[in-house]
Amino acid sequence: MRTLTELAFFVALLAIFASGCDSLGVGVYDPEISSTPPSAKATQKAPTQNQVAAVRETKNDAAASPLIPRDVLFGNPDRAQARLSPDGKFLSYLKPVDGVLNVWVGPADDVDAAKPVTDDKLRGIRSHGWAYNSQYIVYTQDKGGDENWHVYATNVETKATRDLTPIDGVRGELAGASERFPDELLVGFNDRDPRFHDLYRVNLLTGEKTLVQENPGFAGFVTDDDFKVRLAVNFTPAAGQVWLKPKTDEPGEKGYAEGDWEPMEEFSSVDAMTSGPSGFDKAGAVLFFEDSRDRNTAGLFSRNLETGDTKLVADDPRVDVGGVMSHPTEKTLQAVSFTYSKTEWKILDEAIRADIEFLQQFPKESGSDGEFVVSGRTLDDSKWTVAYLLDDGPMKFYIYDRKAEDGEKMRFLFNSRDDLSGYKLAKMHTPVIESRDGMKLVSYLTLPVGSDPDGDGVPAKPLPMVLDVHGGPWSRDGWGFNASHQWLANRGYAVLSVNYRGSTGFGKAFLNAANGQWAGKMHDDLLDAVQWAEDRGVADQDKVCIMGGSYGGYATLVGLTFTPDVFACGVDIVGPSSLVTLMNNVPPYWYQFMPVMKERVGDWETEEGKAGLLAKSPLSKVDQIERPLLIGQGANDPRVTQLEADQIVEAMQEKEIPVTYALFPDEGHGFARPENRMSFNAVTEMFLAKNLGGRYEPLAAEDLKGSSLHVPAGASDVPGLAEVLPAERKEMPKVEPEPAADAS
Repeated sequence: MRTLTELAFFVALLAIFASGCDSLGVGVYDPEISSTPPSAKATQKAPTQNQVAAVRETKNDAAASPLIPRDVLFGNPDRAQARLSPDGKFLSYLKPVDGVLNVWVGPADDVDAAKPVTDDKLRGIRSHGWAYNSQYIVYTQDKGGDENWHVYATNVETKATRDLTPIDGVRGELAGASERFPDELLVGFNDRDPRFHDLYRVNLLTGEKTLVQENPGFAGFVTDDDFKVRLAVNFTPAAGQVWLKPKTDEPGEKGYAEGDWEPMEEFSSVDAMTSGPSGFDKAGAVLFFEDSRDRNTAGLFSRNLETGDTKLVADDPRVDVGGVMSHPTEKTLQAVSFTYSKTEWKILDEAIRADIEFLQQFPKESGSDGEFVVSGRTLDDSKWTVAYLLDDGPMKFYIYDRKAEDGEKMRFLFNSRDDLSGYKLAKMHTPVIESRDGMKLVSYLTLPVGSDPDGDGVPAKPLPMVLDVHGGPWSRDGWGFNASHQWLANRGYAVLSVNYRGSTGFGKAFLNAANGQWAGKMHDDLLDAVQWAEDRGVADQDKVCIMGGSYGGYATLVGLTFTPDVFACGVDIVGPSSLVTLMNNVPPYWYQFMPVMKERVGDWETEEGKAGLLAKSPLSKVDQIERPLLIGQGANDPRVTQLEADQIVEAMQEKEIPVTYALFPDEGHGFARPENRMSFNAVTEMFLAKNLGGRYEPLAAEDLKGSSLHVPAGASDVPGLAEVLPAERKEMPKVEPEPAADAS
């Protein structure tokens, strides 16, 4: 399967970034000691800076653990993303240059001999991969968080970088790669029509692009290793999914025209988001796909396109199929992963059984329970790059030599963060919480070091708690090192993340149970998780904060408006305040996906539908807010626009309800620049200390250095912020266009 090659792993990472997550683990955003009851109204007189300082000095069972500096958890990693070139000669990774993440390349056998080959000076490169010719590094970058991605290729010898999609204001998407065409990539580009991405072959050496398929109105295409368009995928008006195949093998000058397609497979809305094509075998004769029809969880299937013979390859009754491993050139399926609370592997090919078992056993020899990730394989399949994910330590990177003796198979490369070794980090528990209607909510709980002497996941006494809600909502939380969990636990809070209904990977019944349930049963799941934590003695019911980004930000606003007595405070990061204005301001390239939004969220095009969406919108219930609220927003966010934050802040000010508004003019859907991340987290830490009573690292002017942070409302409500924030940063920022990237 082409999606499992080195470059395709990079494509998967890009998809993660497109949804607002951060695979670097640096965070896109990632003891009863307060004398002020958090159940007090937001209009109550706020504690002074001296009072908050006194809170910090109060001792508790977990306070003996030293404070971990924020820059250790949220600054750039020391190194990340080890990648072997397809020919195995070079090793690449990400490492800062003057505080900005760039790609470094060196000999595969000498990690310290690497030199930077890219020269990004502003936002940092967050993911990269190798072209099959082993001469070029490929990465994407946008401007100021606008998500109009450009695809760049850097020659590792000359260090010259070429913009393969050199038109501002449009969005490039890396669409495919094949070892059969090592000097080319498939790239999607919406310059002709902002709603649809046409498919091009782009030459890495010259930048020349050749049209493969003009898009007549589809969501996307599936190609084989010969760069032939084999399928088109689209969403139906009823929010289903349809696959179409060309009627002939002879595309025209612009590919297949609108009338050249015929339906191959159709899925109702019940199965549309748990089914889809995955790729082809080496000969292009067998299609691999995920399918949840006539079952609950999506299994992996294969279909012989000549005979129609369809077989189930792998499945799990608890969860949908996850990652897939296949041979880098033969494309034979070898192993499939399934993730409930943690990841498990089902081996399909005996040729790699010894490899999988070795990788599973390797961390146990040092007393670790880490999970391995194969991030790349050389084309001859002799060497793999492997990363180990831990819950209480940095990611560890290795080169795995399949042909070496057992004692020499693993060569350690580096940790993602060496500075974490000086601190005791917390373990992550994996409770499964039952909702009021019987749903199983796979969750992740982190407690402060020293608060849980017997390690059973229940502290010696209830703690202030942060409910950390993931975005999407069509994504999921998982096990492993979580910078936000470690940070908050270190400050004295229990931290709980919940896979509420609508989270992906748990089967179609769990996913579809969220239809129409924004501010409904989806929120009930979060409330049930809070109640579970209170009943078990994990959380102090008067000291629970709700926090999250994107949908998690919306959930935060819902928590403070629909259930104003439950949460002591809230931190909303790029969350929509009105579902009507959210739907009316989506990017044009969401066009084909909008039937799905209508089915699963609500109809914004009828008066009845608008009324229903407004009833689920926090903006409609602003007068219910009683507890402190911190809002973080990127001015260039194309998905949840600045309007969403502006309008709820304005409504709260009109009603004289306190709110703190942190606005970043050079960010989008999340905070990519580490300086901005650091400043927002510093503000958040002081906000939580004031309202929950946890420990904190004092806010200083140094925390704002290099940040674009503006606080046009409520700076005085966060202890210490008004004193270090320049006067001009307390006004609405003037947005200046970001300079174009320097590319040759």
